[in-house]
Amino acid sequence: MNYLLEKIIGQATLTEEEAILFIEAIDKDLLNAEQIAGILIGIQMRGVQLEEIKGFRKALLGLSLEIDLPSEQAIDLCGTGGDGKDTFNISTTTSMVLAAMGYKVLKHGNYGVSSICGSSNVLEELGFNLTNDPLLLEKEFKQKNIAFLHAPLFHPTLKKVGQIRKNLGVRTLFNVMGPLVNPSQPAYQLTGTFSLELARMYQHVLKNQRSGYRVVYGLDGYDELTLTDETRILSEDNDYIRNAKRYQTKAIDPNELCGGKNIQQAAVIVRDIIRGKGSAAQNDVIAANTAEALLCFNKNLNAKEAFEEAKAFLTSGQTAKHFQMN
Repeated sequence: MNYLLEKIIGQATLTEEEAILFIEAIDKDLLNAEQIAGILIGIQMRGVQLEEIKGFRKALLGLSLEIDLPSEQAIDLCGTGGDGKDTFNISTTTSMVLAAMGYKVLKHGNYGVSSICGSSNVLEELGFNLTNDPLLLEKEFKQKNIAFLHAPLFHPTLKKVGQIRKNLGVRTLFNVMGPLVNPSQPAYQLTGTFSLELARMYQHVLKNQRSGYRVVYGLDGYDELTLTDETRILSEDNDYIRNAKRYQTKAIDPNELCGGKNIQQAAVIVRDIIRGKGSAAQNDVIAANTAEALLCFNKNLNAKEAFEEAKAFLTSGQTAKHFQMN
């Protein structure tokens, strides 16, 4: 397998088949930690390419644990992370709001690698159990409209590279792959990326895989819709810009979106928002992301009206009641 490392050192792109081989080699313990780290850093330095993404995705899904949950009307909200912006857990909070509104959510996520607090960290702190037990997940899905799929429990390969990623402390191709390898493969998806080039590759991959999707890239570098500046949104049949004016609200100061200094603070922020006690900036961002998620289900919705509906629901505190977090 050394030839894969040599190819990466030479700045060559792996073919789809070679990308599959790399993931399978990790799964079969054919590469040591240093070789894996070398390949990850090499790919990161030159940027992951579309054929590689296709191969990594195919291999990871092929090696993942199966989960039989109704996915035809479900949505995933999972960004790449790695934008270095230290925002609060926007996609996780939005997922909870959608579930409380009655929409089915199959949320894929992980512990923070290049950030202080990932979705798995904050959900654990809020009292969610991370499990791959199908009966427990089915019960949660029926009762709360949401099932959280903690990536290492469904992707043995991700578990094997967890410590390597943690030691590196920077985003790698596995950040890129996270939103694409939800083992339940829900029909709808709202996902963010840390670059426009990657957003376009996501658009290419998702166009034949989802009934409705939105890929988000903030022009000021965010991998989420933040209303701090203009945000590019790519869908199955459109490419448009969103900003605060579109929702007839104020542009947000990035400092208003900070995620806290530790996991405990991050969880307090999420809990306050779903109780209806979030700041105006936090409420606007969650309402905007919820509106875009609703557009994944129905592209003919009016974005401003969807925003207002989501904001009214959020500030009412009904999400906390739904999850019994009053």
